[in-house]
Amino acid sequence: MEDIFSLIRTVLAIAILVSIVFRIFRILRPFERGLVERFGKYNREASPGLNVVIPGIEKLAIIDMREAVIDVPPQEVITKDNVTITVDAVIYYEPTDPKSLVYNVEDFITAATKLAQTNLRNVVGDLELDAALTSRETINTSLKLILDEATDKWGTSVVRVEIQRIDPPQDVQDAMNKVMKAERDRRAVVTEAEGEKRAAILTAEGERQSQILSAQGEAEALKAVADAQKYEKVAIAEGEAEAIEKVYAAIHEGDPTNDLIAIKYLESLEKVAEGKATKIFLPADLSATLGSIGAISELFKEDEKPKDSKKSSKK
Repeated sequence: MEDIFSLIRTVLAIAILVSIVFRIFRILRPFERGLVERFGKYNREASPGLNVVIPGIEKLAIIDMREAVIDVPPQEVITKDNVTITVDAVIYYEPTDPKSLVYNVEDFITAATKLAQTNLRNVVGDLELDAALTSRETINTSLKLILDEATDKWGTSVVRVEIQRIDPPQDVQDAMNKVMKAERDRRAVVTEAEGEKRAAILTAEGERQSQILSAQGEAEALKAVADAQKYEKVAIAEGEAEAIEKVYAAIHEGDPTNDLIAIKYLESLEKVAEGKATKIFLPADLSATLGSIGAISELFKEDEKPKDSKKSSKK
């Protein structure tokens, strides 16, 4: 029996010793800070890692230094144009001084929430409904600056403030929906009109371009025909010129007499006279031509005289 009581006493002693050891040696994580009080008075700040605290004499309070969030309950706010809206916001804060956070404010969460609600009424109350609905970034920035300055003495820093939603009354929402619907209809009509206008412009531009290309094609075709005709006429003229030059050279090389020239000239007159139109042809050298014609007539007369003489002798 005594052995059992001895074993129990040993176990209790070990448990008390372990408890005392755990109370003496305290380990803090990297995001934690500790405040050590000795006989109810602030003594020192405990850093992350192993810390020694004297049980019964010193007391350790652990502070979480990570960023945290406060959900501000929805509240009704009256805007500058006397419209009651419901605003819901959240606050993100980060402890910077654990001593001030513990000793300068009793309940930081409650204090920050009430402070946010009060300043939210002030900031939104200076705006009209349309500005409040479209200026969330402005409201966030204004609240952050006010809360950050007010909570600085509490050992915290307000990282950001976000407005989650702003709900106007139902009748205002219905009116806003009608306005937005009318605006969307107007934009649809404008967009459709712009599309039709653009289509008409593109169609007209296409027709104009088609006409231009057609006219250019016709002009190029006419030019090609004119060039072909021009080439044909030039080729004919060059051929005639070459033929005249060869005839002229052949005539001069043959050294024709005036009699031969006159005969050829009369032959050409005969061909000219074959036409139906009335023709008057005057040679360039009229005197020479007449002389040649006269000489030919004299030759004919001389040929006729012997014939007449022969007839008279026969008689």
